[in-house]
Amino acid sequence: MILQESLNSKYDLCIIGGGAAGIILALEFTLHNPYKKVLLVEYGKKGNNKENNLDNSIKNFNPTNHHNPYECTNKGLGGTTVTWGGRCVMYNEIDFLDRPILDGQCTWNVNLFKEINIFLPITANYFECGNAIFNLNNLPAYANQRIAEGFKEGIVTDSMLERWSKPTRFGQHYNKELTHRNNLTILQGYEARNFSSPDNKGFVSRLEIAKVNSKDFITVSAKYFVIAAGAQESTRILLRNKNLFSNLSNIPQALGKYYQGHLSGKIASVKFKGNPKKTDFYFKRDIDGTYIRRRFQFSQNCLIKENLLNIAIWLDNPLYYNPEHGSGTMSLMYLAMLLPVLGKKLAPPAIAHSITKGKKYAIKRHLINILKGLPFSLITPATIFFKRYFKHRKLPGIFLYSPDNYYALHFHSEQIPVESSCMKLGLDGETLEIHYSISETDVDSVIKSHDILDNYLKSLNCGELEYWYPKINLKQIIYETSRDGIHQTGTTRIADSVEKGVVDKNLKLFGTNNIFVCSSSVFPTSGQANPTFLLGAFAIRLSNYLTNINEDS
Repeated sequence: MILQESLNSKYDLCIIGGGAAGIILALEFTLHNPYKKVLLVEYGKKGNNKENNLDNSIKNFNPTNHHNPYECTNKGLGGTTVTWGGRCVMYNEIDFLDRPILDGQCTWNVNLFKEINIFLPITANYFECGNAIFNLNNLPAYANQRIAEGFKEGIVTDSMLERWSKPTRFGQHYNKELTHRNNLTILQGYEARNFSSPDNKGFVSRLEIAKVNSKDFITVSAKYFVIAAGAQESTRILLRNKNLFSNLSNIPQALGKYYQGHLSGKIASVKFKGNPKKTDFYFKRDIDGTYIRRRFQFSQNCLIKENLLNIAIWLDNPLYYNPEHGSGTMSLMYLAMLLPVLGKKLAPPAIAHSITKGKKYAIKRHLINILKGLPFSLITPATIFFKRYFKHRKLPGIFLYSPDNYYALHFHSEQIPVESSCMKLGLDGETLEIHYSISETDVDSVIKSHDILDNYLKSLNCGELEYWYPKINLKQIIYETSRDGIHQTGTTRIADSVEKGVVDKNLKLFGTNNIFVCSSSVFPTSGQANPTFLLGAFAIRLSNYLTNINEDS
């Protein structure tokens, strides 16, 4: 890696963005193309990431349901992996099907899903999350074990997995490997600004980049450009460079629109009827030590028949801020998260908010819980703290055993793509306005999914759900408490035509022949999974595609 060099020569590939996708793409392409010159341009710079002009120029119009920019992203090598928890989840086949509930807005297809699966083993290696197996039934040590006594898989399943990275901080972990790539140049502290217009064959020859501190401009020439700057900034770059579509009759209608994340939260608990010691509420370890955990999901036939959005539901702790849980351990952790300095060190802002809900609530009662629970109020958090912060492969989360076999349920649900949920530029041509919304269909699907799970558990005499609120209030509670902005999809979506999307299945920007977008913004649907792992697979696939067209040219 060359940190600085003359930019007079032409690069074979210029990558904009040094997050997980940009790093994977850079490593894969330089590995398989050792004589090709690659430039990686990253906005953030080490030691200078506390505040930046990009995040300062984002206007969030729905802070109730969407986190503010500094809670969503990180600038610098590694991007969001600097603070992510490490959860690696794979999309499902149904996320690539154009179901009635999506109203024609699923613009990719099952063939692409099958193709992307080829790249999952390499992806898992980059994320350090073990084997690319996302079903417990395919792991011999755990095959056919169930989540609770009496449970059987049917329209509801309990074998789908989330896998956990160490968590791998991509910038830190891959720094040495990046450094030793002699055909890779990395520029940190530079912003991608202005692309030249495509020629009559769709080729773009130049990109102007600006030094963040001085605003000095440098022109970069490259054979191929890949925009991998995260969903918000990748979208902003395209909105600011509409000249890239000058060979088209119109700018793609979908650009900046159909913005999705996930509905996430808790509205109910489950009370299992069997032996509580046989309930699988905690993490398992794969053969290589990777942490894995099961989750409730619904069969593809059930989702289609009931016209539901895809959703995952997992066993969780009660709300930390409510002292009625009676747990000294939970109360201590809640109070620790409220401390300004310690709270920031224990978890990223968005995760901390999911625990505290931004509330300083009933402090005295939490203190009473801690006193009543001594010495375990201190011993249990100390043990968790050690495993979570001092082990090489860190404990991913905290889940406490319930002798009553009673667990909160955390839902993580897909959204429908809605045109009005969007990102667009302000009147100054620079400000990124985020107009994120939750639809009634999204909320109704969450509630209906819980009802189906409840009825299914009852039919097995396995357990039942207990709602935390009157049914008539559930919609409003979900609207008020669900908050995302971390999982950003939809605004530069894949499609077969420019009439429906922004990039083709190979991530090439419509109207050009050498501009590609490698960001979760290309995903037309959000599914039940956070998008980071799948994006890594797309980065590997894109490297493979660029390598092949290089060999053909």
